[in-house]
This record gives sequence, structure tokens and C-alpha cells, in this order.
Amino acid sequence: MNFSWRDGNQLRLLENGDQFFPRVSEAIKGAQRSLLLETFILFEDSVGQSLHSDLLAAARRGVHVEVMVDGYGSPDLSDLFVNSLTEAGVRFLYYDPRPLVLGMRTNVFRRLHRKIVVVDDALAFVGGINFSDEHNTDFGPQAKQDYAVEVTGPVVLDIARYVQQAMGSEQVTRRWWGGRSQRLAVNAMPGEAQVLFVYRDNDQHRDDIEQHYLDMLRKAKHDVIIANAYFFPGYRLLREMRSAAQRGVRVRLIVQGEPDMPIVKVGAEMLYNYLVDAGVEVYEYCRRPLHGKIAVQDQYWSTVGSSNLDPLSLSLNLEANLMVHDRAFNQTLRENLEALLQQDCERVQDDKLPPRTWWHLTKSVIVFHFLRHFPAIAGWLPAHTPLLSQVEPPVQPEMETQDRVETDNQGAKP
Repeated sequence: MNFSWRDGNQLRLLENGDQFFPRVSEAIKGAQRSLLLETFILFEDSVGQSLHSDLLAAARRGVHVEVMVDGYGSPDLSDLFVNSLTEAGVRFLYYDPRPLVLGMRTNVFRRLHRKIVVVDDALAFVGGINFSDEHNTDFGPQAKQDYAVEVTGPVVLDIARYVQQAMGSEQVTRRWWGGRSQRLAVNAMPGEAQVLFVYRDNDQHRDDIEQHYLDMLRKAKHDVIIANAYFFPGYRLLREMRSAAQRGVRVRLIVQGEPDMPIVKVGAEMLYNYLVDAGVEVYEYCRRPLHGKIAVQDQYWSTVGSSNLDPLSLSLNLEANLMVHDRAFNQTLRENLEALLQQDCERVQDDKLPPRTWWHLTKSVIVFHFLRHFPAIAGWLPAHTPLLSQVEPPVQPEMETQDRVETDNQGAKP
């Protein structure tokens, strides 16, 4: 499935759960016909319970509701939580649920990492925010810094169509001449309020999001800011960042300074010397864990979505980003990032760079190439086709009894 740049959209940047959750709740409460929701994480905390109430109410008033969560990211939802939704008519699916083997989960790779909500095919939310308390700033020091986009306009139909096919509610049309990769969707007539929905799968669109980042860096003339939670891309993206900086573009990279997983910072630090030597400005966000996956270029281009710049997101996970060409949205996102840089980030100066020793260089090269080829290594493991598992509504004993009585009464009539 290939999409084109769509004109005439309206966009709103949403920062953290504080802005995202109320807007999603309002949209669900206003839904009249249909609701599609995909997420990596759905927890039964206050955010999850609030979402549950909204979904339940929507289904009970006749809205067609479909929900898909990742089997790895959301493995612990209770039967009560899920069954109450399916009883009300919600179509509830798990992406690739797998049994434990020796107490360990086996569905580690190829996760459903998208976060998408579509209401009445007219309003959509795309970004990196999961449905959990940790995305609210009052969660505490471990609250995640993240973003989503609320969008209305023609691009919403593209998003809805894709999610319907991903959930199996719409038949996928495959052509025999289709290859494994598609050409980059080029914005032939750049203007305002233009949006492109870009996704990454393990079939025909394996590197679409990465290609848009590469194209953005090659075309940058003045300024690029990339904020990415899990930063460990392949050589091509690192090379384009260096190349842009060396030709005079100001390239700024924001990574985690207070990561939710320590190994994230260890991996990013291995790239610091390579980037800084070429003039890339590297900053660590230190207020709390950074979870955003956003970028801006010059005065018009920007992106917000679920895709990190690491081997999992670029080569294994199912991801989705919005590519935006709009001056006003670019300026809004840029101002947000500039505020982060000034208030909550520390620049990695020469005195903070990792030591330039033979041991560090050797370690960095070995680890970099291991992670770079990690998707291929994962491909050697026993493979399986990820499945969608739909949760059927539970049988209601009262309804069974009533049906049996009505059948017996009908049979007793002359």
C-alpha cells in the first residue's frame, strides 16, 4: 500500500499525556460511527481505566470499535478488562501473542510499536505516546517526555485504510509485480498543511521511514534538530548527519541523558566522537526519560511518530510516522525543541566525550557492527509469521438459558 502527500490538513502538536489523553478522550466521546486504536502498551492504571470507560461507552452507543495491542507490550491485561469490552461489541485483538518459554517471553522481535487512533475516518492521532500513567508529567521523575499529532483532513483516510488492513477488517490487495521496497514518496509541489503517512513493516516497506530521514538530511540547507529516545542508527544515517554538518548545516541531536534503560545511553555514547568530530551538536536531555521520536528541518519539514532510530524500529518493529510540510507546525515543534535545548539539555562538549583509546575504539566498532547487523542475526532465529489473535466475547450463561427456554417454548407450540 502506497500513499501520497495530502494537501489541506489541520495539525495540532500534543506534548505528553497531559495534552494527549484529554484530546483522545474527547474525540472518543464524540465518535458517532467508528473508532480504530492501535498501541504498543496499554496498562490497567488510571490512564488505561479511563480509556476503557471511553471505549465501553462508545461501543454501547453503537460505535464500531476495533482495538489492537501488542502481545509483548501489553501482556498482562486482565480477563475482566478485555471481556467487558468484547461483551459490549468491541473487536479486540492481540498482535502476536506468544506463550512463555522457561518463564521468558518469545515475541521479542517484530513488535507492533505504532500508536494510532482514528475516529469516524475524520480525526486521527499519531505519535509515540502509549496508554499508561508514565506518560503524564505528574508520574514523577520517570515520567516520559513524548509527542503526538492530532490531524484532520484528507490524510486521515489513508491512516484509517492502513489500520483497517493491519487489523484484518479490510482485505489487503497484493499485486504480483510488487517488490520488497517502494520508491520514496516525493512531495512534488511543496506547500502548506501537507502530510504524508509513512509506515514501516517487514514486507514491502521495510525502510520507508529511514529513507525519509536520509532524504531530509540530504536536502537540509540551514538547520536540523533530531530528538530520538533510542538512537543507534545504521551507518547511512550517521554518514548523512555528518555530511550535512560538514557542508554548513547546523545539525543538533537530542538523546537521553536520564534513560529508562542504561544501555541506551551506553550505545549512544559510542557514536558521540564520530558525530561531534564532524560538527554535529549532541545534547543529552536530563530532566526525565526522553521518549520522543521527532525532528525538524529548515522552515517547513517535520516528523512525529513512533519510530526510534535504532535497529529494532528501523528493521524489525511495525512503526508509523507523519511527515509534515507546514511552516506553522514546523515552528511550533521547533520552539518546543529549542525550549528543551535551553532548559533541560546539556551539550556534550569535548571534556564529556568518551576517551579516545584503542580499547574504546575497538569496543565501539565491535558493538556498532553487532547492533547494525542485529536484525539479520535475529532473522537466523526460528522464524514465525506474527499472528493476530482476536479475543472472542465470553459466553453469557443467562443468555444461554434464555435462548434454551425460548427454543423449548417454540418447540412446544402446535
